[in-house]
Amino acid sequence: QVQLVESGGGLVQAGGSLRLSCAASGRTFRGDQMGWFRQAPGKEREFGATISGSGRSTYYEDSVKGRFTISRDNAKNTVYLQMNSLNSEDTAVYYCAAANSGGWAPKRGYDYWGQGTQVTVSS
Repeated sequence: QVQLVESGGGLVQAGGSLRLSCAASGRTFRGDQMGWFRQAPGKEREFGATISGSGRSTYYEDSVKGRFTISRDNAKNTVYLQMNSLNSEDTAVYYCAAANSGGWAPKRGYDYWGQGTQVTVSS
C-alpha cells in the first residue's frame, strides 16, 4: 500500500521558516515527479512546487517562487519543502503528491496524495 506522510507543519511567526517533509512508503518514487500543494481555508487546493524524479528540474507557483525550495532525497524516498519568509497568506494545509509514471511536466496530474500537514503563520 502506497503512503505519503507529511510532517513538519506547525505554527510560525510571519517572516519565519519551516521545513516540510514527505516520506513515501509502499513503493519507490525514485524516477517519478513529486509535488507540493496547499489548501487555505475556504479556498481550493492550489499548486505550490514540483520536482522531477532526478531532482534536476523544479517548478514553482509565482506566489512561492524565491521563498520556497523543493528538494528530494531518493535514497530516503522523501521530498522536502523549505519555506522561508512566511506570511499569513501561506497559512494552509500542505499536501504532498506523487506521480505514478516518469517524465516531467511542470503542470500535471498526480496519482498519490498525502493527508496533509497544517501550517499556520501568525502575523
